[in-house]
Amino acid sequence: MTMHYALAWAFHDVHVPIQRNEHIAAAALRADRSRVQLAGRWLVRHSPDRCSAVVGLALLAADWAEEDVGLIKIIGLLSDRFCPLAAAALKRRRGGTEALLWLADRVIGWGRVYVVEALCEVGGAAARPWLLRRACDGDFLNGYFAGKVAVAAHVHEAIIAADVDDEVIDHIGRLLRIMADAGGIGVTWRSYPPIGLVLDAHADHLGRQAPSLARYFTAALIADHLARASPGTSGLTDGLRTQLLDRYLEVLGRTEWSAAAQASYDPASKFHAWFAGKVAGRLGLPAFTGPVTPD
Repeated sequence: MTMHYALAWAFHDVHVPIQRNEHIAAAALRADRSRVQLAGRWLVRHSPDRCSAVVGLALLAADWAEEDVGLIKIIGLLSDRFCPLAAAALKRRRGGTEALLWLADRVIGWGRVYVVEALCEVGGAAARPWLLRRACDGDFLNGYFAGKVAVAAHVHEAIIAADVDDEVIDHIGRLLRIMADAGGIGVTWRSYPPIGLVLDAHADHLGRQAPSLARYFTAALIADHLARASPGTSGLTDGLRTQLLDRYLEVLGRTEWSAAAQASYDPASKFHAWFAGKVAGRLGLPAFTGPVTPD
């Protein structure tokens, strides 16, 4: 018990990295594997000190034992501090993709960034349906991985598939909107070669979808980026950019789309107020150029 107590607090006063560290990994690989596993498992399960628990997880991340998947999943639920190493550990294990998908539905913030990026790297076909439908949860941090999701999930193929459904179309729309403003943190339209094809297909699908406020916002934010972008920043020729903008504006200008936006408008919402004053004003959207019709 004394030895365990000393181990539990051994790393409290030192800097412990939350991502994979080559020095910790090298130390784990030099030592007896069974002792490393025992120490790692004990620290993750029992240490009341976060730094020591992170070291325990780092020891497990240097290994590949499948029997640790359940333990790694649980500690990964603590998201921001533990997900970087949990994701790294699961990438090395058989059954890791299923565990990453389980975590991805339960973590937010930075933890979600690391888990989704891991799925983009190693998830393959098993992760593609989830990536196409649920990767983006609306957090600003989605910008770090939206473009990676677009590439890993083969969005350029999914958007033109004969059996593509509304859930996939809506999520691809969110990916496009996020990538438009991901400069400095992630893949943007300019650095995504199929952007013209994907926007063209999304505009086609949008015109056949039933209007909703979420779709209205997505289409308007894409249109606003098209209106403000230049060929050097959008990845599109000026002719294609103008053509796409006209198509999005045509859908947004339809009576039924304007009515759907007006019916769901919330004047108390800061985002709605910002949207009406900035985006809708720049684009001259009919739903917001006059008084909003109450429900």
